[in-house]
Amino acid sequence: MATPGLFHTLKVTDVQAQGHYLDDGEGGRILLPKRYVPEGTEPGDELNVFVYLDSDDRIIATTQRPRVQLHQAACLDVKDVNKTGAFLDWGLPKDLFVPFAEQKQKMEAGKQYVVYVTEDNTGRLIGSARLNRFIRDEAKSEWPGAPAPFETGDKVKLLIAQRTDIGYKAIVNDKFWGVLHDSQIHKAIRVGQRMEGFVRRLREDHRLDLSLEPIGHKRTDPLAGRILKKLGESNGTLGLNDYSPAELIEMHFGVSKRAFKMAIGKLFKERKIVIEENGIRLATEQEQAAGTKKTNSAKHGDKKNLQRKPDQKRAEKVNSKTAGTDTPDTKANVWSAKAGKNSDAGKPQKTSVRSKASDHSKTKPAQQDKAAKSDKPAAASKKTVYRNPKTKTESTLRLKK
Repeated sequence: MATPGLFHTLKVTDVQAQGHYLDDGEGGRILLPKRYVPEGTEPGDELNVFVYLDSDDRIIATTQRPRVQLHQAACLDVKDVNKTGAFLDWGLPKDLFVPFAEQKQKMEAGKQYVVYVTEDNTGRLIGSARLNRFIRDEAKSEWPGAPAPFETGDKVKLLIAQRTDIGYKAIVNDKFWGVLHDSQIHKAIRVGQRMEGFVRRLREDHRLDLSLEPIGHKRTDPLAGRILKKLGESNGTLGLNDYSPAELIEMHFGVSKRAFKMAIGKLFKERKIVIEENGIRLATEQEQAAGTKKTNSAKHGDKKNLQRKPDQKRAEKVNSKTAGTDTPDTKANVWSAKAGKNSDAGKPQKTSVRSKASDHSKTKPAQQDKAAKSDKPAAASKKTVYRNPKTKTESTLRLKK
């Protein structure tokens, strides 16, 4: 059976004077009034219609599109208020009824209120301003172990519902509450406005922080296109650059200064714009060609360096191997150095005149040969010291003589 309050694709079964009858899928029929029947519709055709209850509580279909469906929230105008409740305009001939029990404060005609479409105990479609009954604070999965319903950077549908001290509370995908902080708002918004947003963070307490701009580098692509379009409309120049005030950037593009700098940086790397002192401008064809040549040459240079690296490594290996080996020239140099040391070792050394045994200071030929072999200068000979012994022997007497 077609559920009232939703769109359905139904087949035309019969044509009558009052309109076309549609098959509800369970053998029943739903009337589509003649004023809503598209031209040329014949039995067997399928139509996408919205099903609801008329003033007599009969199921009826229409090709009109209401502003809100069942289990959705919207900001609607109050057309009338009577003793039973308020009647809101939701785009259909029959107004959406909001009982007093479903109003947080008494509604007034001509004002707008955010309401959620639900059913009463009889199955009739009604609106409710008590949003916390239907909108959840925590963005959790419906069963344990399932992944979280949102991740950082996810694109979502927002309905601005309430102004707070830190920003705005918004309804996310008609199911969850989210907070849009003042620091993330760079354009004028109002309560009741529908827009697209992004999940900035899913906090540890499962609450949602929102943003009106894409997260990370994803924001640069659409913004770069808008900047190029703006440059085309202003004869290729724009009085904004990295040093422009954040308020001026928000006024022109409705984004933060950081996002604007990222976007023009991307365009500059692509050689599409030129950043000057007083602003930015579109790059000429010559500047674009020069930029592509520079990038190509830089790429070729990187390739050459990559090709040279293996050759350099091989040369370093060869040098490290040959550094430990002695070539004939190096051997000759070593022997000549040794010979020079030997020639210095063969020279006679000066001795002290005061020594009584100066003749004994000269080195012997055998000692000179040893010194030449060890590459060390010949050591001085030990001096003979004569002492006056206490007991006189034959050797002492002989030495005196």
